[in-house]
Amino acid sequence: MATTALLQQAKAECWSDEEVVARVLGGETALFEIIMRRYNQRLYRVARSILRNDAEAEDVMQDAYVRAYQHLSQFAGRAKFSTWLTRIAVHEALARAQRRSRVQELDAEPNGGNMDPLAAKTPDPEQQASDHELLALLQSAVLELPPSYRSVLLLRDIEEMSTADTAEALELTEENVKVRLHRARALLRRELFARAGMQRRNAFPFMGARCDRMVEAVMRRLSELQAEATTG
Repeated sequence: MATTALLQQAKAECWSDEEVVARVLGGETALFEIIMRRYNQRLYRVARSILRNDAEAEDVMQDAYVRAYQHLSQFAGRAKFSTWLTRIAVHEALARAQRRSRVQELDAEPNGGNMDPLAAKTPDPEQQASDHELLALLQSAVLELPPSYRSVLLLRDIEEMSTADTAEALELTEENVKVRLHRARALLRRELFARAGMQRRNAFPFMGARCDRMVEAVMRRLSELQAEATTG
């Protein structure tokens, strides 16, 4: 029995996004977990690039997954599913950033104190846990980029999305993506980025227990939504 379950799981993980979506829409709700595990890291990276805060990035991920699930039937297939999902996360993150900006304006300190804890030069716990100093420096340098450059660089150079998919996700022209990517790389200083080499693919990880926690939280919310729909 255990072997059969493992074989079924391995087969499911080989399905395309579109196949998984079709099965979820057909009633196999639990398969939405496959989508989350495929894109947890990407959504975390893009949300954090906009918000520069771990907790808010995770909140945005949950909201994005729930919104995607609720509108799954509206996925028309004109773009890749991964691009459609990433765009939802981008919109959620931007909306949260705008709300935060309004709150900060209302609560602004007279002396203009910095309210963003990640703006400090002290590495966050995730960076401190890293055993590779260069990787931590790269992450810090990326977070210091202007938001419009940061998102483009994370999707193109770290997530390795194509120019076209990045443009679709961020609702930019491909030319604009190219310009912003060029400027972002220049700001990072070419020598720093080159020295990081392949380690850049490991930047801003979202795996293991964090990935499991996200999947459990979203699946719990989806179950609650289904229960409400049934009783309603």
